[in-house]
Amino acid sequence: MWKLNQFLSGDDEEREESFLEEESDGFCSLSPTQRMYAFAASLVAGLALMFLSLIVFAKPIKFALLFTFGNVLAVGSTAFLIGPGRQLGMMFDPARIYATAIYIGCVVLALICALLIHSKILTVFAIIFRDLCPYLATSLQ
Repeated sequence: MWKLNQFLSGDDEEREESFLEEESDGFCSLSPTQRMYAFAASLVAGLALMFLSLIVFAKPIKFALLFTFGNVLAVGSTAFLIGPGRQLGMMFDPARIYATAIYIGCVVLALICALLIHSKILTVFAIIFRDLCPYLATSLQ
């Protein structure tokens, strides 16, 4: 949109796009205001699910599901700001590939421990390991 305004105003100077103003030609093109609302809603929903998981801590299946989906919602909320393609590109950047791999592996491991094995201890260890993965990944490099 800004390119059209730039063309109509006769301004030939290039300007740098911010992360909220980049054009999205896909099916889901959100305005900057809509992106902020979606980001806030996703982040609040993720934090609420993580808080609710503390209430059902004694039940490993409910705890793992609520905490894991809350964590994924909170991490994924930034996709509304920068776009899902750019976020995945940043996650799989060579500097972050280890942290992403450990995070995804621990999310799957926590769900397997809770849903298939029904082990409270293994589920809690998988969740703790997932939350420590950024620190572990930086020590691998």
